[in-house]
Amino acid sequence: MTMNETERQAYMNENGEQLIETMIAHIGHPEDELRDKLIYRLFIELLAAQLFTRKQMAQIASTLKGDHYLFCSIGERETDTVFTRSFSALWLSDLINADGQLRFLSEQEATSILDAASIYLTKEKDVRGFVGEKGWAHSIAHGADLSSAIIAHPLFSVRLAPVILQGIKDGFWKGTVYVDDEEERLVTIVEKLIAKDFPEEVLIEWVEQTFDKLQFYLMEVGYTPQYFAARTNTLHFMKTLYFTLKFSQKSPQLMGIVSLFVAKWMKQ
Repeated sequence: MTMNETERQAYMNENGEQLIETMIAHIGHPEDELRDKLIYRLFIELLAAQLFTRKQMAQIASTLKGDHYLFCSIGERETDTVFTRSFSALWLSDLINADGQLRFLSEQEATSILDAASIYLTKEKDVRGFVGEKGWAHSIAHGADLSSAIIAHPLFSVRLAPVILQGIKDGFWKGTVYVDDEEERLVTIVEKLIAKDFPEEVLIEWVEQTFDKLQFYLMEVGYTPQYFAARTNTLHFMKTLYFTLKFSQKSPQLMGIVSLFVAKWMKQ
């Protein structure tokens, strides 16, 4: 929109509902130019300028959490439905972050959305990053952003932490080695938990269990391609977590445990 702020507001007052409907209908369009560069960029501009009404933002968030968007054909691999799921996750993370400041969702609406969205990382099976001419799918990165937004939200419930941590662990075992810095986005989830004073001993236990899974798989199944992919993903994540904790000077016990496990597994 090449309009000034007053013109934009007038346009949204008159055509906002229709524009939102069109944008959501094409949220996962396989053409990168339309999905990412036009629709998502416009969504961010409208959100940042607070040109959506509170009711519109709440309606968008409630729509995106469901089976036609965030969980559209969930479980499919190598299909274009990943764009709908991944960009629904990206939009939702922005809306959840915005609600943390503006509180346009009722408590019931917010709780429902946080609960529903918390399982996305575990459920997503199509973990492609850049998909040729169609551009970024980046479902794991967008799912990580969504989980981070959930934790940062004022109504985050600690009962969702194990669900989200399981989502990170499951992400290591989806048969693909991540090459687009997904581990950095996943580590942000742990940073957000630490910022919420989540118990360090629970995170230590989670790290131990994450490496235990590798050990059990190796003993029971052996050196398969899936094992090596999971080992690489786990070590990349843990190394990133170690340096993140070292630079932030937070959770020294957790940092120490991560260091011990990384040292051990780099020799295996």
